[in-house]
Amino acid sequence: MTENVARRGFLVGGAVLLAAGCTSNEPAAAPASAAAPAPAASGNDQPGTKVVIGFSAPAADHGWIAAIAKNAEATAKQYADVEFKPVEPTNDINQQISAVESLIAAKVAALVILPNDGQQLNQVALQATAAGIPVINLDRIFPDKLAYRTWIGGDNYGMGVAAGHYIGAKLKEKGVSNPVIVEIQGIATLPLTQDRSKGFADALKTYGFSVTAKQDAKFTVETGNQVAAGLLQAHKKIDALWNHDDDQGVGVLAAIKEANRSEFVMVGGAGSLNAMKEIQSGGSVLEATVTYSPTMASSAIKLARLIAQGKGMSDLVENQVPQSITLASETITKENVEKYLPLGFES
Repeated sequence: MTENVARRGFLVGGAVLLAAGCTSNEPAAAPASAAAPAPAASGNDQPGTKVVIGFSAPAADHGWIAAIAKNAEATAKQYADVEFKPVEPTNDINQQISAVESLIAAKVAALVILPNDGQQLNQVALQATAAGIPVINLDRIFPDKLAYRTWIGGDNYGMGVAAGHYIGAKLKEKGVSNPVIVEIQGIATLPLTQDRSKGFADALKTYGFSVTAKQDAKFTVETGNQVAAGLLQAHKKIDALWNHDDDQGVGVLAAIKEANRSEFVMVGGAGSLNAMKEIQSGGSVLEATVTYSPTMASSAIKLARLIAQGKGMSDLVENQVPQSITLASETITKENVEKYLPLGFES
């Protein structure tokens, strides 16, 4: 579950590649003396050199993580030139290190790693790179840029911004002043959670609003239920609630229904299928969710294949895959939910 929506986006296999530059939709006129750019590469999905892609991720004890593994495997199977070599998923740091070391020893062509902890797996990622194996760092980032060839992940700050703008606009539309805004985080000590909270606070500030109360719920259904029940009891009237994670949101929604509360607008986080169906129903406090899509694992496999085969992205002028790709956080509402349903994951 891990940073800044920016300027201009290129859609690449479900990912938005952020690039600095002009924001006009019209290309700038080239000087008369400038050489015409080479035609874009094409046919990247055509079979190429056979490559073995190693894959390591935490245990699937959370709907989002389970979807990460499923998406990676499903995408690898789409290519006749890819052999997918996953190792046993684990939440034990030492076991994940050993598993990655086994992939290094197997001399895979590329490694896709979602580390349990980027700091603690940094050294083994450096080992892979030193062995000539490009590492595609998925989501939780390694602190040393020498440890990975390309990072791809979600925009945690952007999630908060998207949630804050949705809630801020809704409250302004209703003419609410001094609103009671509640925030239910994942794990408060994680940098990704802190980024989400900062984005939320920054966006709310543009409307003159701030968070009234926040508490973390550990990314679990049970804790989500307990925390929501406590906040509902402490605040007899709430105007808006942002829950960072749709998996823990199952417990949050259960507490809301148990308390028979419906006076506020709720926004979720990540884009689970459960949340989308709740939004689609139109009869829930949950009106929107902001994405942090596990489809990033599919894109990571595509990137690993391109890098291992010495290819670049066909929609870009550059010859090589970029070093960093940040997915945009999109807002799913009743108006656009049908478009996102196929991307949802089961909580």
